[in-house]
Amino acid sequence: MKGKILVTGGTGYIGSHTVVELQAAGYEVVIIDNLSNSNKEVLDGIEKISGIRPVFVEADCTDMAALTKLFDENPGINGIINFAASKAVGESVQKPLLYYRNNLVTLVNLLELMPKYGTKGIVFSSSCTVYGEPDVNPVDETAPIKKATSPYGNTKQISEEIISDYITSGAPIKSILLRYFNPVGAHPSAEIGELPNGVPQNLIPFLTQTAIGIRKELSVFGNDYNTPDGSCIRDFINVVDLAKAHVKALERMLEDKSDEKLEVFNLGTGVGLSVLELINAFETATGVKVPHKIVGRREGDIEKVWANPDRANNVLGWKATTSIEDTMRSAWNWQLRLRERGIM
Repeated sequence: MKGKILVTGGTGYIGSHTVVELQAAGYEVVIIDNLSNSNKEVLDGIEKISGIRPVFVEADCTDMAALTKLFDENPGINGIINFAASKAVGESVQKPLLYYRNNLVTLVNLLELMPKYGTKGIVFSSSCTVYGEPDVNPVDETAPIKKATSPYGNTKQISEEIISDYITSGAPIKSILLRYFNPVGAHPSAEIGELPNGVPQNLIPFLTQTAIGIRKELSVFGNDYNTPDGSCIRDFINVVDLAKAHVKALERMLEDKSDEKLEVFNLGTGVGLSVLELINAFETATGVKVPHKIVGRREGDIEKVWANPDRANNVLGWKATTSIEDTMRSAWNWQLRLRERGIM
């Protein structure tokens, strides 16, 4: 085994796919998750794909006693990948304190425990929302950090500052901040995918649930933006490609491939796609129509943003390779599997 890795929020969407890739790369994984936006059955999917069932602890990372107990009972954790965060822009506008408590206290607790237990590095799940409405697209890592347009985005900015301040203070840790653009799709096996509890806050699960008839229609928030078709533009990245970037980042930290104690990478495809283009890509890839309607703009949404992933490509040695058509097919196959299992 290469080492023991703690994955917080590891039964969630990106977390579960990353656990699969970590295990495939030879790491031993310990998951902590409070199951607030996931379910325990995800462990079955991880085991089916990888042949390994990771250690699982059901607890909340804001609970310092529970987190300390986890470190005591699982000695030798070399690195952490932190996915434990609430992540819906719209919900964060309505419930800001929930987001500040969950996202920031979790991070502070992890950072505080790392030196005590000899944990070398933390990969932080950040977001392109830190760039706000960018001056120029595509966005590289030198783009200015703008005032956040939502409490969710603000928690990512503050979290990055907390990590930077802690490392600057002389803390004996390393960190890589991964600024995601828009993760979509599912594992090609259809054993794991995006399964939020309740009404989906993200576009693709709402889209696939609409396509299969669970939802009446998909709302497209605004068609009056300054974009070719009026809908928002995003950089949609396949979730498995994204998961593989975390393994690269972890190896870079733990194997001391860089002298820098804090590094930042944008993770995207480098291609901007509008919401309406994405719906069209799904329909083309699957042959399934998605009933949708245009509604008013949603508070906190950014007009257009897509990545310049050159630094991740050249320095991290990672590249997004899965086509949007294959990604949409994987999302649909996951939805069909949920129907087979009587879940959705």
